[in-house]
Order: sequence, then C-alpha cells, then structure tokens
Amino acid sequence: MFKNKITPTKTEVYSILTGMFCASLIISNILAFKTFSFYGDIVLPCAVIIFPLTYIINDVLAEVYGFSKAKTVILLGFVMNLVAVLCYAIAILLPAPVFFDGQEAFALVLSNTPRILIASFIAYLVGSLLNSYSMVKMKEKYEPHLFGRCICSTIIGEGIDACLFITIAFFGTMPNTMLLIMIIAQATFKTVYEIIIYPFTRYVINKIKKLED
Repeated sequence: MFKNKITPTKTEVYSILTGMFCASLIISNILAFKTFSFYGDIVLPCAVIIFPLTYIINDVLAEVYGFSKAKTVILLGFVMNLVAVLCYAIAILLPAPVFFDGQEAFALVLSNTPRILIASFIAYLVGSLLNSYSMVKMKEKYEPHLFGRCICSTIIGEGIDACLFITIAFFGTMPNTMLLIMIIAQATFKTVYEIIIYPFTRYVINKIKKLED
C-alpha cells in the first residue's frame, strides 16, 4: 500500500526554504536592473516583485528555527549571490562566437557597477540580519503577537535596507528629495506586500511548527 500523504520534517522544510530564499535573492538582483514608474513620478526597481518574499521567508526562519539558523541562510544567500555575480562577470569577459549578436544586451543586463553592487550587498546583509534579529528579540516579550512582530521586523529590515541601498547607490546622482521619496516608497511598498500576504505567512509558520523535528 502506498501512503496517501508524505509529510516532510522540519529539517526538510528548512532545506526547501533555504533554496527558495537563495533563488529569490538571485532573481531579485537580476530584476533590479529594470525600474518601473509607480503612481506618477515614483520609480521603483522591478526587484520589489519578488524581493519581499525573501523577508517573508526570513520571518518564517526566525520564528520557527531561531536567529542562528536564519543567519546561516542569510549568509549563504550572500555567498551564492556573490558567486552568481562572479559567474556573470566571467561569462561577459569570455569571447562570444561571431554568430552571437546578444553580447551587448547580455552584458548590459547582468553587469553591475561597483557602486550598485556594494550598495546591494551592504543593504541586503544589514537589512536581513536586522529583520531576523528583531523578529526573535520581540518574540521574547510578545510571542502571541505574531502579526505585530512580522510587520515591525519588516519595517525595520526593509527600512534600513532601502535607506542603505538607495543612499549608497544613488546619492549625488539626483536631488535628495527624490532619494527620500524612493526610500519611503520602496519601504512602504514592501511593508504593504508583507501585510497583504501575512495570512499565508502565518499559515506556513503554524504548519511548520506542527511538523516533527
């Protein structure tokens, strides 16, 4: 007789979340190349389509597995993103055959200026670690209030992430008022994203907590 349902363990789910986190991070960095206009003159990177997912997974990891396990995934995501960037750079430098006419477009999309790259790495590390750490620390006093902890940790993480990335990447290239608008818009967009998808986040957290170790 075949079993009708195979239930994963917490360890197996941790591996799945790790893969999803790293994949979402790498995808978001590619999407960040393109921006889009939002509500008039507000410009946002297309990475906001998927990047908030990394913070939602971050919340799940911190809530279920603790800060140490969440930090491991965050650092792994950083390393894999660095590997991806190095592979892009090598691929761009390798000579293309004469029949390949997409070299310029390939290099344009997958190359990063040092300033953008540094801004992305710093903002990601600081924002993600703060999000995870604040989620765990608030759990010590406000464990029943999952919604408040998820949203507050996201505001902290996303807010710092937006401030660091946009300031480091674009300071001096546009008016300071525009920088401030971009920071507020990006942090707000991602926080609203978290609020909308919170019921799913809570469902996933509760389901994982019931699994066997």
